[in-house]
Amino acid sequence: MLIVGLTGGIACGKSTVSRRLKERHNLPIVDADKIAKDIVEPGHSAYNKIVSYFKEKIPDLLSKDGHLNRPALGKWVFAHPNDLKVLNGITHPTIRYVMCQQVLKYYLKGYSLCILDIPLLFESGLDQFCGVTINVVCDDELQLERLQIRNPELSIEDARNRIKSQMPMELRRVRSDYVINNDDTLEKLYDQVDQLVKNIKPGTIRTLLEYFPPFGCLSASTVYASRQIAAKWKQTKQE
Repeated sequence: MLIVGLTGGIACGKSTVSRRLKERHNLPIVDADKIAKDIVEPGHSAYNKIVSYFKEKIPDLLSKDGHLNRPALGKWVFAHPNDLKVLNGITHPTIRYVMCQQVLKYYLKGYSLCILDIPLLFESGLDQFCGVTINVVCDDELQLERLQIRNPELSIEDARNRIKSQMPMELRRVRSDYVINNDDTLEKLYDQVDQLVKNIKPGTIRTLLEYFPPFGCLSASTVYASRQIAAKWKQTKQE
C-alpha cells in the first residue's frame, strides 16, 4: 500500500484537497487533526495531562461542560512556543499510535493507497514513512487573509503567530515530492488534485506484489532508506 503524506500551511487549502481525495477518488484518509481532537476529550490521558499542566496558566481552559476551550488553549500556545512544545509532547505520541492503527486497518482491507493528512508532516518526521509527499501552498498574503476569514476571532497578531509556528512555506516546498498551488479557483485546484491522483496511484500488479510479505517489507525498507537519504541531501543543499 502506498502511503501518501498530505500537508500544507494553515489556511492553504489542505482540508479541501483531503475532501476531494476522499469524495471524488474514494481514498482512505487518516486525519491527524480529527485524531488530535478525539484524544483530548474528557476521560482520555492526554486531556488529563493538558488540564494538569495548563490549568494555572489559562483561567478559561475548560468550558462549562468540562471540555477543553480549544480557542483559548490555541491562543496561549501559539503565543508561547515553549508551551506549544509541551502540548505537542503530550498529544503527538498518542496521535501517532492511533494513526498507525488506522493505516494498518486500511492495509488489511486491501487498499492500494492511503492518505496521511498531517499539518506537521515534516516537523514530526512522519514524512520518512511516506512513499510520496504532497504540499498544498498559497501566496503568503492570501494565506493570512483566508485564516482571518476562517477564524474571525483571531487578531492579526494571533493569526501571524499561528503561521509562524509552522515550517516556512519555502522549506516545505523543497521537502515535498509534489506541490499543489491553491492561489486560483476551486476548479483549478480540483484539476491539480485529479491529475496528481492519476500520476501516483499504484497499478494493480504493484499493489498485489506489496501484499506479498517479502516484497512488501523490501518496498517499505526502500522507501524509508530513500527518505533518509533525501532528507540529508536536502539539508546539505539548504546549508
